[in-house]
Amino acid sequence: MALPNNILQQVQTYQMSGLAFLLNSFCGIHETNKKFKDFENLTANLGDTVTFDLPPRYNAAASLVVTFQDSAQRVQPLEASQSANVSYAFSNQQFIFNVHDYMERFGKSAIIRLGNLIETDILKNIISGVQNQVTGLPNINSGPFRFFGDGVTPINSFGQLAQALANFRDFGAAPQNTKCFLPMTNVPSIVNSGLNQFVMDRNEDLAMSWQLGRFSNCEFYQSNLLPIQVAGTVGNAHQTLTLTNVNDPTGNNVTVLTFSGATPNDPNAVKSGDLFQFQDGVGSLPNLRFLTFTGYNPSAQPVQFLATANVGADGSGNVVVPIRTVNGFGLVWAATANQNLNTALVNGMQVKALPTHRAGFIWSGDAFYLAMPALPEEVPFPTANGVDPDSGASIRNYYGSLFGQNQRGYVNDAIWGSTIVPEYGMRLAFPV
Repeated sequence: MALPNNILQQVQTYQMSGLAFLLNSFCGIHETNKKFKDFENLTANLGDTVTFDLPPRYNAAASLVVTFQDSAQRVQPLEASQSANVSYAFSNQQFIFNVHDYMERFGKSAIIRLGNLIETDILKNIISGVQNQVTGLPNINSGPFRFFGDGVTPINSFGQLAQALANFRDFGAAPQNTKCFLPMTNVPSIVNSGLNQFVMDRNEDLAMSWQLGRFSNCEFYQSNLLPIQVAGTVGNAHQTLTLTNVNDPTGNNVTVLTFSGATPNDPNAVKSGDLFQFQDGVGSLPNLRFLTFTGYNPSAQPVQFLATANVGADGSGNVVVPIRTVNGFGLVWAATANQNLNTALVNGMQVKALPTHRAGFIWSGDAFYLAMPALPEEVPFPTANGVDPDSGASIRNYYGSLFGQNQRGYVNDAIWGSTIVPEYGMRLAFPV
């Protein structure tokens, strides 16, 4: 094996400059829910899974005549499906004369880079399910299907944030632990809009430097790693699609919708993660509204949905769009425990999609989950597991020498899994 092509300074001692590392925001890793009994503290391997429960759903009858309904336990799995490592090596001479007293700096740089990769990966849940390294498939059950903003008009005021939170809660939201991630570059204009009206709480802990403060019972954070949803032609060209077919005429569980109006033979009509909204005032057709998630009362929220696959248009401009579901249920107007529409879907209803945008995120109830179990010892090499204080990432470190060769190798690695319960979150669409 060839020796590493390292670039080292040929001096016997190093004078540490004290120059700080260029850190990205790690608010995702820090603020996710990592409380898993018998999973987070146990040794695990890639592909291991934990399942957590979701609140059951029931319908109510306005009568004393009883008709027993089924009880369905709702669960969502979380699999340690992702892995990454940062590795580096030295010759024995390099280690003894150049590196030994500098290993803390090399190791710190490696862990920061690994934490950045993990942060970027888990934030992809905001726009679409993260691709599973084990199966090669995206998690189509993770991430919000609702949104605020049109991806064109800037979200740059406290008034808009207040409206976003009102829309989020109008559908139904957990009353505790509401949090919001905002793109870092959009924060100054939002703060400026409220300087005369609001005094935001300041967190004096430097490790929480991404935290903005509390407003409307929501904690705000800023990030420079929020994902960009690259939309299909339908969104970027502001095309209006018309509903032509519903796959379930009984309204019990509509998970696929067929539309006309796309560019014929366009292979990029719809992208996975694209968000759509049903339009009001379409002829004499009723306006669609979401029902509240609990109680089934009509809310003020227009019906929105998320595409879970890349879809091309056929020669007539028709697109067949699979949509994100909630525990297996999509759009339902029948009076069941999973009903979420105020009226039936009707052919002729129209939708529009968001253009390419950067995705912020609101959620509550600690419904953004991250599992980072400890990895097993890498026998026969010395192994240690620890938590990086800056990123919050659980990292394994092991090292050793190649027998009979002049090389010492170091590895930092981790496995993790993440998911967002769809009904507990809402995307914020910021112009790119």
